[in-house]
Amino acid sequence: MNQPLQHTTVLLDEAVNALLGGGGDAAPAGCFVDGTFGRGGHSRLILQRLGAAGRLLAFDKDPAAIQEAARIEDARFAIRHQGFSQLGELPAASVAGVLLDLGVSSPQIDDPGRGFSFRFDGPLDMRMDTTRGQSVADWLADAEAAQIAEVIRDYGEERFAGPIAKAIVARRTQRGPIGSTAELADIVAGAVKTREPGQNPATRTFQALRIFINAELEELQRALGASLRVLAPGGRLVVISFHSLEDRIVKQFIAQHSKEVFDRRAPFAAPQPMRLKAVARIKPGAAEVAANPRARSAVMRVAERTEAPA
Repeated sequence: MNQPLQHTTVLLDEAVNALLGGGGDAAPAGCFVDGTFGRGGHSRLILQRLGAAGRLLAFDKDPAAIQEAARIEDARFAIRHQGFSQLGELPAASVAGVLLDLGVSSPQIDDPGRGFSFRFDGPLDMRMDTTRGQSVADWLADAEAAQIAEVIRDYGEERFAGPIAKAIVARRTQRGPIGSTAELADIVAGAVKTREPGQNPATRTFQALRIFINAELEELQRALGASLRVLAPGGRLVVISFHSLEDRIVKQFIAQHSKEVFDRRAPFAAPQPMRLKAVARIKPGAAEVAANPRARSAVMRVAERTEAPA
């Protein structure tokens, strides 16, 4: 019998403490949002800490996550089979905290059938939500070399994006559509001329295609913008990123809404009220990274909603 794929939640205590305001309130009330339920690590700890009047609303696109969430029997908990970009559907100033744990979970990576990893041979899918949308294989079957190169360069920061894209199109022309992770990894390995120490040559390409096919960066930007409207004053925004593209977006968003820009043309103008206050930037400690190497690239940023109108 197959064992269920395991997931170790990164920055578990740190994220929940930050979300609930540092643990000062023994039993927080209000509505909190876990925008990335995954396998429920953060959600379960939030529910342990919430008071009887508290509520937790989770979002996830992955049908496997929705199935896992059904195991939680708690009247304070609800989940939506949606991406966290739908956060904006919630009423204004109705939320006491928003948590986003970005990227792909270990069970998704470790399931060959999902197609997220070059370490296993499986269908070239990579969709977070397997019930809708186009798979990577579907997109690669028709995309032009210039489009493929742009995606791999912009979302994977891959300097061999051009040669990789040409190799994909050449293989497709010779043998038909590319349908498996092993086939794509082999094509990329043949096109990447220099290897980064300790990194598979397909790493950046697989990251890029996953981010693109799931519109991950666009979804993050929509959710961050929506958080300004749905968070109540004093509410926390907690975001865990796993690569520089995500973290850059989060860092710039928090800075944009927490750091006043001095206008030399109007030195006596009244200061503009900032909608966020930057609270913390936290990385996993050495012990957590040793126990869970996938935590090593994580960066958690925390901000707090001010009284300024959205």
